[in-house]
Amino acid sequence: MLHACVYATIFLGFFGIIFKENLVMKIIAMDVMSTGVIALFVLVAARTGVRTPIVGLPNEGYADPVPQAVILTAIVIGFSIQALMLVGVMKLARDNPTLETRAIEEEYRR
Repeated sequence: MLHACVYATIFLGFFGIIFKENLVMKIIAMDVMSTGVIALFVLVAARTGVRTPIVGLPNEGYADPVPQAVILTAIVIGFSIQALMLVGVMKLARDNPTLETRAIEEEYRR
């Protein structure tokens, strides 16, 4: 059931990117999709019975810290890309009265 919710989040973001006309809504949909992908990675990598690797504890099953670092890096990169896209939309909004993609494309065709 949890897998279905995560996949629904990914597809919701994907269809939002395709079908929304407003650029800010496209950015939000991209953020929803990336959140779903990160949740999928966390869900797939989740295991029970493992501990954090701390020096001095008896040798038991330890969680691998590399996937955790990769997920944290993906979160930071996603946040920076979202901020960069919002700055681009702000600069685009200075010249255009609307943020609808069709109106902007028609304006630049003239």
